[in-house]
Amino acid sequence: MFPIAIGIAESLGVNIMPFVMAVAFGASASFISPLGFQTNLMVMNGGNYRFGDFTRIGVLVVIVYSVTALWLIPRLFSLVIRFMLLPAM
Repeated sequence: MFPIAIGIAESLGVNIMPFVMAVAFGASASFISPLGFQTNLMVMNGGNYRFGDFTRIGVLVVIVYSVTALWLIPRLFSLVIRFMLLPAM
């Protein structure tokens, strides 16, 4: 996904960092399955959770996580880019 993100950013002629961060956030968003993280498997086993429990709650978490990331990434990186372009005092 990383090469695709960079290719899209370069073809649009925009900064690549927001696209790279979107790929990074997307890669770490494995909340739907207990197989996403080792700690999820430990909690699943110890708490007697079922696979469906993770799916039911994980879908909601992924939706909130995705909306938040997609809303914040362009805003934060436009501020970072503006700050980097300010002349040094």
